[in-house]
Amino acid sequence: MLRVLMFLVPLALSVYAFIDCISTEEDDIRHMPKPLWAILVLVFPLVGSISWIIAGKKRHPAGAGGAIGSAWSRGGGRRQWVAPDDNPDFLKSLDEDQGRDKDDKPEDGGRDGA
Repeated sequence: MLRVLMFLVPLALSVYAFIDCISTEEDDIRHMPKPLWAILVLVFPLVGSISWIIAGKKRHPAGAGGAIGSAWSRGGGRRQWVAPDDNPDFLKSLDEDQGRDKDDKPEDGGRDGA
């Protein structure tokens, strides 16, 4: 079992690093061009993969990114989940849907006069 792990762990690490390398945008790559990183990961699987993970890609802090001022970010650009009843955009969409439903329903409550 240990022999299998000694083969599978570096292989999985290499596959992850290669896919991460080719799917990363050019702006987020550091130190070398993207094709050179991909070749490094393929030719030297263990060393190249570890090098890519440590030094090849710009890492963003957790919670970074996203639109500032959206329902997902409150105060200081920090992303956090906001409950639907606290989200003004969601509440506005409910009001619009409710107004649209009133326009679609007949005045007598949907009965056929029986």
